[in-house]
Amino acid sequence: MTSPEPRGSRFGGPGRRPRRDRHGRGLRGRLVPANVPLSRTKAELFDDLVLDAVEALERQFGKELAGVEFAVEEVPPDLNVYDSDVLEDGEVPLARLLPGGPGRMNVPPRIVLYRRPLEFRAIDHEDLADLVHDVIIEQVANLLGIDPEDLA
Repeated sequence: MTSPEPRGSRFGGPGRRPRRDRHGRGLRGRLVPANVPLSRTKAELFDDLVLDAVEALERQFGKELAGVEFAVEEVPPDLNVYDSDVLEDGEVPLARLLPGGPGRMNVPPRIVLYRRPLEFRAIDHEDLADLVHDVIIEQVANLLGIDPEDLA
């Protein structure tokens, strides 16, 4: 019978703890070196497009949009019938305007964009940026009760 191997001898010497490689998934730690920027996800890039469009509108209509919330959801909720506050392409909702106000327990107005349907309709990143801008213009115009051409 052979004597058991001293702890740590095959892991870099006595007293050293082994680095974990649980279930063959590789070592834990950073995926990229600290000096290399991480890539951004599609959702983060989409959020940037929304922020860019909203910031451009807030420069012109800061007072009117002061209390308005903008949100992004992956997909629209599963409803059978949508109200007139939903901007649709065919049967698929692209965005929704929740007016808020005193009748809704002082909830601020909210514009929700649905990321996946918008991305599906865009050819490339520039087309998606234009589409996001147009949808936000349409919803803000509905909220303010003005013509979308006046905002653009």
